[in-house]
Amino acid sequence: MHVPDGYLSPASCAALTAGVIPAWVVSARRLRQRLGTRRVPELALGAAFSFVVMMFNVPAPGGTTGHAVGAGLVAILVGPEAAIVSTTVALAIQALLFGDGGILSLGANCFNLAFLMPVTSYALYRALTPEAASHRRRALGAAVAAYVGLNVAALATAVELGLQPLVAHDAAGAPLYCPFGLGVSVPAMLLPHLLVFGWVEAVATGSVVAWASRSGTLAEVRPAQEVSPRPLWAGLGVLCLSTPLGLLAAGEAWGEWDTAGVRERAGAVPGGMERFGGLWSGLLPDYALPGWESGPWLAAAYVASALLGAGLVIFLAWGTVRLLTALQSEPAMGVPALQGSGGSASRSGEAEQPGRDP
Repeated sequence: MHVPDGYLSPASCAALTAGVIPAWVVSARRLRQRLGTRRVPELALGAAFSFVVMMFNVPAPGGTTGHAVGAGLVAILVGPEAAIVSTTVALAIQALLFGDGGILSLGANCFNLAFLMPVTSYALYRALTPEAASHRRRALGAAVAAYVGLNVAALATAVELGLQPLVAHDAAGAPLYCPFGLGVSVPAMLLPHLLVFGWVEAVATGSVVAWASRSGTLAEVRPAQEVSPRPLWAGLGVLCLSTPLGLLAAGEAWGEWDTAGVRERAGAVPGGMERFGGLWSGLLPDYALPGWESGPWLAAAYVASALLGAGLVIFLAWGTVRLLTALQSEPAMGVPALQGSGGSASRSGEAEQPGRDP
């Protein structure tokens, strides 16, 4: 679902970027007001998890591939505002450093993956899990919420791509950007996510939430004692070292081909795509290092890219949130906790834990 440059018209990119800007502003404001220093590492860890988990490509019938995103999980664990900021940071690093997703289309990708997905997942999770929910109920609710959130993002991406022949074409009616209409883009995008990728997202999210609920890491569960974050950091390290598994999936994600791939499938490359496609390939394209493009070095380069990317995401997410909290007035900085999307402590009885909006 990382839309490359050239698939959406500049006007579409601008409209979707304008649509996500209010979410960025509101999230930054709420994080500045409600995020305490003890929760900053959790947000940074969530951003890194989202970055790394997107490197695990999974095959689907038809030769396409996809991956989990983790935005819904971050929203459930730390709050939707934190998920919006952290997933945005992850997507920006992917696009700028590795050329995964376009520069002009970065706002569109953020709208789909950093806004629609976590907000949908969080809202559905809250609707499915009452205050006294069991560990199993929380895990199941998280899995369902993540499944739906990913598919909402996939549907939005499919609609955006499929509308391009209608909204951006030349005088003869030939599409200028994505050449495939809604009749192709919606089933091509949605079916693999409904049948395969959504389940991967659901299992990953449900498993982590089950562990977090039982260990007390889940903020809405009041722990008997302080829980060490070391298992989470260790898990991130294991994920980074395991990323070469994502190289085993053959094929490409639908709608993420280069111009040669589009020509092979559509018979021609639209003019706008020819102009804007490949606008930026990244400093380390496709998570590869110079001279390490084949053989066992490719796997080593993938691990190195995972570690480098995760480190940068942690640094930027941590720095961004620390800056936001530093801008808050001194009395507000004394509040040591994130109060979630709404700032209510009614769900847990503690000011630090995410809760429902009043």
